Amino acid sequence: MEEKKFDVQSLIGFILIGGILIWMLYTNSASEEVVDPQQETEQVEVPGNTDSNQPPQQEQDLQSQGADSTALAQARERLGAFGYSASLPSATENTTTISNDVLELKIDNKGGYISEARLTNYKTFDSIPVYLIKDGNASFNINFTTTDGRTLDTENLYFEPEVTQNGDNHIISMKLKVSENEFLEYRYVLKPGEYMLDFSIRSQGLNDVINSSRDINLNWELKGYRHAKSISYENRYTELIYEYDEGDDDYLGSGDFEEQEDENITYVAFKQHFFTSILLTDNPFERGKFTSENLVQDEEVDTVYTKKFAAQLALELQGGELNYNMDWYYGPTDYKILNDYDRNLDEVVPLGWGIFGWINKYVFIPFFAFLSGVLPSYGIAIIVMTIVVRIVLSPVTYKSYLSQAKMKVLRPEINELNEKYKDNAMKKQQETMKLYSKAGASPMSGCLPALMQIPVFYALFQFFPSAFQLRQKGFLWADDLSSYDTIAELPFTIPFYGDHVSLFPILASIAIFIYMMMTTGQSMQQTQQPGMPNMKFIMYLSPLMMLFFFNNYASGLSLYYFTSNLITIGIMLVIKYVIIDEDKIHAKIQENKKKPKKQNKFTRKMQEMMEQAEQQKNQQKKK
Repeated sequence: MEEKKFDVQSLIGFILIGGILIWMLYTNSASEEVVDPQQETEQVEVPGNTDSNQPPQQEQDLQSQGADSTALAQARERLGAFGYSASLPSATENTTTISNDVLELKIDNKGGYISEARLTNYKTFDSIPVYLIKDGNASFNINFTTTDGRTLDTENLYFEPEVTQNGDNHIISMKLKVSENEFLEYRYVLKPGEYMLDFSIRSQGLNDVINSSRDINLNWELKGYRHAKSISYENRYTELIYEYDEGDDDYLGSGDFEEQEDENITYVAFKQHFFTSILLTDNPFERGKFTSENLVQDEEVDTVYTKKFAAQLALELQGGELNYNMDWYYGPTDYKILNDYDRNLDEVVPLGWGIFGWINKYVFIPFFAFLSGVLPSYGIAIIVMTIVVRIVLSPVTYKSYLSQAKMKVLRPEINELNEKYKDNAMKKQQETMKLYSKAGASPMSGCLPALMQIPVFYALFQFFPSAFQLRQKGFLWADDLSSYDTIAELPFTIPFYGDHVSLFPILASIAIFIYMMMTTGQSMQQTQQPGMPNMKFIMYLSPLMMLFFFNNYASGLSLYYFTSNLITIGIMLVIKYVIIDEDKIHAKIQENKKKPKKQNKFTRKMQEMMEQAEQQKNQQKKK
């Protein structure tokens, strides 16, 4: 093998190359040190530079454009045409706020719906602002299918907000875009001093995007917040109401879970007793499906929500586009406010059906509004209204008591007939009816006046729990006439009674007991008849039921019943000791018995039937 020799020429070449490299590095370093920094900065900021060595800012712009293009491509892959909206700067979790002097609303970019609705002039029972919508308790979504087969929900898509003002009206346009000129729009218009805001849904240029052969559903849901001291009382008046077929209305909410469907829906109301959220439409929804679910399983634990409501409403395309003019109402369940809109919204306030509602609308509501406007206290207004009602009904009370007095005078003679014909019930009944007919008395004449008062009593029973004016208005020891009063807190809970003691129900129960002693007691039979209810038991049971039933009810209603029975007792004492003379009644009855009495058709027919029955009975005995 040939031995390698040391190459001097190669060594000299490496040394020369190393020297040249060192000289070049030294020269470049010196050049960089003498460059003016200001000149370098100005050179970077020159617009339109096309040098292949791009400045740093332009490199960032290109990278950003590349990232945007990638994001848009990914969004389009997931959302189709609506991927455009996800690539806009508005595709964030931001909110837009509009307000007037009674209402403040926050609207999310995501979903385009209201994420917070606060009534600025009201507080809850524990002094917290009244929110109808907050912390995700409500949702609003349009579900549809696109022409490329995607099923989308607007609540998951990003809208672009635009805020404008027209005079004093605040306007927010939320657009879910397919392109700059193609979009689905929610438009909100809030006017000064109004709980009602204009709301519209319309689309532009989406006739080739939305699949018209598939259902388009608007889904609105809400979980009602607790606002009152008594969750059971508030929950009793929390319900879903909807109007259909141009004026008919229906209700859900009395059970644990209810579901209903109807057609031609014009409004849907989620009522939380004294506060309500309502969606109204000028163009009726073709059909709707409604559900109500009770969320209060344990009143001692579940204190945040009362009920969960849901409405699914069918939307129709017109010429391939959506176009609905609607309204939102977020405000108090106040009869006057709702009635002034002239949209049949007064049905949201439960004033009773038929004659009961008529009495409330045209008598008690305007009369109480007048009294509360001129008197210094709502409690005094209740007392004055009760006095007026009892005075108006005093002739009926007089008729009832007069009938009872007649029956009391006839009691000895009736007892004689009972003893004489104790073995012949048919004959006893015949002779008793003859006695009533001759004396001009009837046990039914005492019941009829009482029946005449029922519409008034029931109307007032509906009026007080629905009177928004009473909310958080105090009187004497009650700090809120729309809720129960408390004089003592119990360390335990009594079933059907509660964990507190209310004084107004106790006073009302005592007054009812005294009243029943004066009415039922004086006409009560000495010996209980077989098959007849125990009147003493009823006399004791009614006040006891009142005590338990009204302990969690509005103290304004208990105040009314206490005052009403107190006044009735006074009227009856005046009638008994001043107006009615039982000796004169007895003398008049004896005179009536001597006169020939012309029987009416009903009495004559009944007597004939009883005589025929008696004859048939005698014939059967002979056989």
